[in-house]
Amino acid sequence: MTHENLKGRVAVVTGGGGVLCSEFSKTLAKQGCKVAVLDLNEEAAQKTAGEIVAEGGEAIAVCCNVLDAQSMKDARDIIAEKLGTCDILLNGAGGNNPKGTTTKDTLEQLDLLQKEEGVKTFFDLDPEGISFVFNLNFLGTLIPTQIFARDMVEKEHACIVMITSMNAFRPLTRIPAYSAAKAAVKNFTEWMAVHFAPVGIRVNAIAPGFFSTKQNASLLWNPDGSPTERTGKILAATPMKRFGEAHELDGTLLFLCDEEYSGFVTGVSIPVDGGFNAYSGV
Repeated sequence: MTHENLKGRVAVVTGGGGVLCSEFSKTLAKQGCKVAVLDLNEEAAQKTAGEIVAEGGEAIAVCCNVLDAQSMKDARDIIAEKLGTCDILLNGAGGNNPKGTTTKDTLEQLDLLQKEEGVKTFFDLDPEGISFVFNLNFLGTLIPTQIFARDMVEKEHACIVMITSMNAFRPLTRIPAYSAAKAAVKNFTEWMAVHFAPVGIRVNAIAPGFFSTKQNASLLWNPDGSPTERTGKILAATPMKRFGEAHELDGTLLFLCDEEYSGFVTGVSIPVDGGFNAYSGV
């Protein structure tokens, strides 16, 4: 399906070198958007932008840090000069860190009395690791929005798409920092939708369920490629009994970006999860 309304619009995608956001970048480019692929990893950003250009699309790669306001301002200036000012902001940068992760689903008293080597409980979590994960996911959406949304005020059909997670609806075991941060992103999406409504900016979010990416590979797959116990639990709680494919997020993205389809939609987080959120386990 062609979304003619999106043709010629400038789309800024943070985290654009990642598995899901590189797909988002390519999807928007196929609709005729001029795409700025932003990533801290310059090589990854260049790869995504290069693939778009090779397919006949228009894209540039910009190396920047979503936690550094000056870095984002510099990125904004580059994009404005080469492509124009932002119409669509996709806040996709984020991630987890082992310092914010426990090794077990739940706490057992024995873990405190005779803790095995390598076991990390809630009480061992590194506050700096928690802060890093939270800041990357929450401030990593707030700062880019502060920089780019200024140009979107009173601009016709401007929209912001956030990437939250099913963690925001139902926190997962072992990853408290990431779960809390994605819940914050969902709440922030709702807050911004209200705040920006009078100036014409719609703000919505996509909440992916389980997709196998580089970020979560160690939790889902053993070194020999076999599924981990956690993968078994995930698929047992997903009615469709599989992980999602990156392209299966495309339709939701285009729906949220195209005002012909979602012009009266703002402040929502749409699960794309194979039924995970709907399943009670019985």
